[in-house]
Amino acid sequence: MDYIYVTKENIEQEHICCAISSNSDVQVRSKKDWLTDRFEDGLVFIKSVLRGKCFIEYIPAKNAWIPIDADNYMYIDCLWVSGSLKGHGYSNELLNLCIEDSKKKGMDGICILSTKKKMPYLADPKFLAYKGFKVCDEAENGIQLWYLSFKDSKVPHFKSCAKNCHIDELGFVLYYTNQCPFNAKYVPIVEQVAKEHNLTFKAIHLDTKEKAQNAPTPITTYALFYNGEYVTNDVMNEKKFLKLLSNLGL
Repeated sequence: MDYIYVTKENIEQEHICCAISSNSDVQVRSKKDWLTDRFEDGLVFIKSVLRGKCFIEYIPAKNAWIPIDADNYMYIDCLWVSGSLKGHGYSNELLNLCIEDSKKKGMDGICILSTKKKMPYLADPKFLAYKGFKVCDEAENGIQLWYLSFKDSKVPHFKSCAKNCHIDELGFVLYYTNQCPFNAKYVPIVEQVAKEHNLTFKAIHLDTKEKAQNAPTPITTYALFYNGEYVTNDVMNEKKFLKLLSNLGL
C-alpha cells in the first residue's frame, strides 16, 4: 500500500478518511481546521492513497488533547482501518510507520486509548496486545491507557482529574472536541433532540489543548455524562440518542 502524509501544504486537496466529502461540508471543514492548527504541535496524519477509512493520526503526548502524563511519548489519536480495506495488514503498516517515526524522533514509546473489549472509536485491544502494547492505567469507567515502550522509562498514566469519570452536574453533559469531525454535525442534532424532550443538556466544547488536558474524562473527543456519571464515548445521532433515552427510562 502507498500512503500520503497530509500536511498544511496539501490538506485542502486531500480527503481525511473519517469524513470523506467536500471541503464545504461542516464535518470536513471542522476536522481540517483542527488538523491544520495541530501540525505545528507535531501532529502526523498518514492515510492510504485509496479512498476509505485507512489512516493513523498521532502527536507528541505533551501536545495531545487528553489528560495524560506521558513524558517523551507519542500519542496515537486514531488508528482506523475499516470496510473493504480491513484484513490486508494495513493497520500493521500504519502502526509500524508511527513506531519508526517515533523512534527517529527520540521518543521513549507510544501510547493509545483502548478498553478490555472493543468499543466504538477506540483501538482494538486484541490488536494492541498482539503488537506488544500493555495496559499502564485504567479509569473507573473502564477506559484504559495502553503503551509500547522503546526503552526503560517512566510509564504513562492518566491525570488525576480523569480517573474517576464523575462530574457534579445533573442532566446530560457532553464534553467534545473538533478532533472528531462527526461532532460538527451531530452535537447540534443531539442538542436539538434534548431540547424537544425538555431535557437538561449542556455541551462543553473543549476548544484548547489546556482544556482537554484537564478534562474530567480520559476520552475528550466525545464523552457523554448523565447525572454525573459517564455514559458513552459513542457519537450520538438522533436514533442512537433516542434509544439511549429509552434505556435510561426518559
